[in-house]
Amino acid sequence: MEEGIVRLAKALDTEDMIGFTKNFIEDFKSGLKAVNVNLLPWINEIKNSWTGVICLGMGGSAAGGDFLSTLSNHEGTIPVISHRGYNLPQWWTTDWLVISTSYSGNTEETLDSTRQALAKGATIIVVSSGGELAGMCELTDRMYLISCPSGQPPRSAFGHIFSRQLALLAEIGVLKYDIANSAMNRLEQSIKDCDILSNPEGDVASLALNLMERRIAILGPSELGPAMIRMKNQLNENSARFARIGEFPEMNHNELVAWGGVGEDGDKDASEQAIILMSWQGLHERVEKRMDWFISNSPSEYAWKLAGEGDTLLECLLHICIMMDWLSIALALLHGKNPSSIKPIISLKEFLNQVSQ
Repeated sequence: MEEGIVRLAKALDTEDMIGFTKNFIEDFKSGLKAVNVNLLPWINEIKNSWTGVICLGMGGSAAGGDFLSTLSNHEGTIPVISHRGYNLPQWWTTDWLVISTSYSGNTEETLDSTRQALAKGATIIVVSSGGELAGMCELTDRMYLISCPSGQPPRSAFGHIFSRQLALLAEIGVLKYDIANSAMNRLEQSIKDCDILSNPEGDVASLALNLMERRIAILGPSELGPAMIRMKNQLNENSARFARIGEFPEMNHNELVAWGGVGEDGDKDASEQAIILMSWQGLHERVEKRMDWFISNSPSEYAWKLAGEGDTLLECLLHICIMMDWLSIALALLHGKNPSSIKPIISLKEFLNQVSQ
């Protein structure tokens, strides 16, 4: 497979999605260093007794909000909510800090909801590489900009975006994070281990081959939910593949029947679905037993258990991102797709631009 995957990468990866993936942890480290009171003195102005934080965004720019929300549930001081769409929630009030993220700065849903927040008196932090959203920060003293490097697909800029969001919440005392140098070293090694060009016979490339002709189900505990959502989205965009997700323990109370538990027929296609079962060292003991039971009683013959490695939930989530980003690229190449190509999304944006004129 070695010559084949290298040849496919050279022919198809014309926008260097592989290069962006290799730089993920370097981007993450540089983003953490970019946000502090010495570089951004206005951070002292927004330290407040916030009731919560709402993260506005869409697509790859929304992923960081999902991760922040889960980390806040695990070890935060106030709620952090990820919100997608044109409108603010009706319950939102100005004692909630707003983080508005659009990598391009021109995402129309995020622009709309940000304008609503501004009109209602919000304090807004913008995370962007430019565009209209960044420009809004120059017109008011209630919007503050955290700049990201530009020039890549938003989903590949997750390291830039999430690190800046994480560092901001740490600086204002909303969320603590613990990611030691040893953890960074492990994550950098994971990028090398998962590299499908350096390791074309490795686990990631092998899994991609097994998933080519099968429907994909991604299952795991709720605290790994944001990594599973990101994996689904990466498979959608990079690989042009559908994927579905289910979270334990909730899926045991409904979805389990469709899988065909003991003595049940279940969905006729359940046996053909490929299962990627996500895990980590912090599993609740009862969730672990539920997952073990599911694998023992699943009708599918195609199941892989992948563990997020690390000493903390944050490290485990980042490790899963690395594995799954490489997997989505491998699948794209095996299907003959440029992992950066998103023609349907571009077509929709062109249509929306026409109907708005």
